[in-house]
Amino acid sequence: MSTVSTIQDKTSVKTLFSDFKQLTKIGLSVSVVFTSITGYLLGANEINYTTIILLAIGGYFMVGASNAFNQVIEKDIDAVMKRTKNRPLPSGRMSVNTAMGIAIFFTIAGLSILYSINPKCALFGAISIFLYTSAYTPLKAVTPLAVFVGAIPGAIPFMLGWVAATGKFGIEAGFLFMIQFFWQFPHFWAIGWLQYEEYNKAGLHMLPMDKKDKGAVVQIIFYTCIMILMSIAPVLKVTGGFYIFPATAIIIFLLGALMLWYAFKLYKSEENIDARKLMLASVFYITVVPIIYVVDKFLH
Repeated sequence: MSTVSTIQDKTSVKTLFSDFKQLTKIGLSVSVVFTSITGYLLGANEINYTTIILLAIGGYFMVGASNAFNQVIEKDIDAVMKRTKNRPLPSGRMSVNTAMGIAIFFTIAGLSILYSINPKCALFGAISIFLYTSAYTPLKAVTPLAVFVGAIPGAIPFMLGWVAATGKFGIEAGFLFMIQFFWQFPHFWAIGWLQYEEYNKAGLHMLPMDKKDKGAVVQIIFYTCIMILMSIAPVLKVTGGFYIFPATAIIIFLLGALMLWYAFKLYKSEENIDARKLMLASVFYITVVPIIYVVDKFLH
């Protein structure tokens, strides 16, 4: 009996941990933390490892809180979609009160930690949580403009790292924000294309004009071009202390061209397989480009 009880306890703990990871979307949270740290490395004259640790923990709490609030609000919507119906709340494995408790704790802890770095970090963290939960999440059921609103909190992490390093929001932080802001349109519209039927069934508006057609892809192409221009603009030395070598700009341009190539393929085929390739290329882009920026900085 004790052996059976031990196995059950282990299974229960494993399930709780799995549900916690799903509620806070640990994969997304870690990617956001990674982006924030690269922003910090770009802005820092001297690396303070305590600040990096605080930024990582505070950033994780910030994103985890947003995701937990989001899943509380969208519990009934998640139950409709195949991709999300097995999440902790719609499946009944976790109560709304428990999820809210985690979300509130993460909000208070996250903002407190970010405030310990500097007040501007806490301010931008609070703006991110507020916009994601109080604007983006409810707007998804109302208008395709929700993606535009959601791109604002989604673009804060890269910029947040710079602010954590410098205590200032200037043109450098602004450009980091704009790069990640424009990146989100091709990324999330590619996901919206792949999940169109599921989103439509749940009443969510995740594609431009609510249509899975060439018009949506035209907008994907347009915003990808703007993203590329923003990403290579630092080579012109118009972005304050944030600038890159011409060779670096060429590499980044080629990575953006890869995304653009898949966007044009999607325009031609209108097939999910090309939308998936575009989505994966966008993930590769936002992972590699910040690293390239950091390497470029340390070569100056």
